[in-house]
Amino acid sequence: MLRARLQLHQIHFMKIGPHLLANRLFVAPMAGVTDRPFRQLCKKLGAGYAVSEMVASNALLWKSEKTQRRANHVGEFKPIAVQIAGADPAMMAAAAKINVDHGAQIIDINMGCPAKKVCNVAAGSALLRDEPLVQRILEAVVNAVGIGPDAVPVTLKIRTGWDREHKNAIEIARLAEKSGISMLTVHGRTKADLYHGEAEYETITAVKNTVGIPIVANGDITSPEKAKTILKITGADAIMIGRAAQGRPWIFREINHYLETGGELPTPEINEIQDIMNTHLLDHYEFYGEHIGLRTARKHIGWYCKGLRDSHAFRQRMNTADDCKTQLQMVNDYFDEMKSHSDCLLFLEAA
Repeated sequence: MLRARLQLHQIHFMKIGPHLLANRLFVAPMAGVTDRPFRQLCKKLGAGYAVSEMVASNALLWKSEKTQRRANHVGEFKPIAVQIAGADPAMMAAAAKINVDHGAQIIDINMGCPAKKVCNVAAGSALLRDEPLVQRILEAVVNAVGIGPDAVPVTLKIRTGWDREHKNAIEIARLAEKSGISMLTVHGRTKADLYHGEAEYETITAVKNTVGIPIVANGDITSPEKAKTILKITGADAIMIGRAAQGRPWIFREINHYLETGGELPTPEINEIQDIMNTHLLDHYEFYGEHIGLRTARKHIGWYCKGLRDSHAFRQRMNTADDCKTQLQMVNDYFDEMKSHSDCLLFLEAA
């Protein structure tokens, strides 16, 4: 009995290169979502690691406001991980170097994004169709920053293949290990699947059983119970959570608590959700400024309010706010109104 209790409370640590992580729960890089305020919030609420939004390798974009903002890591919890995307080995190597010069401690290569605008330039998951090019990119980036006394770990994120008839995650994993990649994240879908259907954990399991580098499982992990199950069936070293954290960043502490103790944390009360959202929005406004912050906050507010009473009508009203102060006041007025309804928390049970 004592041994079982000790096993239940055993904490599994994980390293990426020299960096010891707090736990095995990762925030997935999501364009337009995992900016610095969101990453910081998720880490405060239990995530052990977070990767930045995708940064283009095209040197012509490095000076753009969007790229500069995505490369802003001031005050961020370490280790600082930056994801780069592109299809030219030399440009990817140069992008890795410049991001390391700007504070990146881990470089992550994107070969998993299924978005048309990324795949149309042969980047993201489109690269999975060209294994020789994959190898050249991996070797170029590792040689640029991942070798020598000041080596920076290089990680890779992929999907299981181009489509269900062309799955090559195992072959890509072998290339990654051979090229010096420190960790591999596998989203259990093909490029053609986009975000539809169920994630195929059997492929992640097969990858884990094939290579010796750490493997991270990604896709459809939406609850503490699911997290524990996926870790067990895949043998993965860590799990990565994306969409399930949108409007619910406390999912990381819920999973962490469940993995460590076997117990479930109570559903957050409406007051705490309101406090978390306020902290997030104020940081968001400060990071983006008035004009962009007002607009980019809308999706986060929508996620926080999802399933609440009259949330659709509220979002339509909220979208008419023309400054951040008004938007924040409207959000708080709405949440204050929700506190008077006994069923206001039902959405959390169904989320």
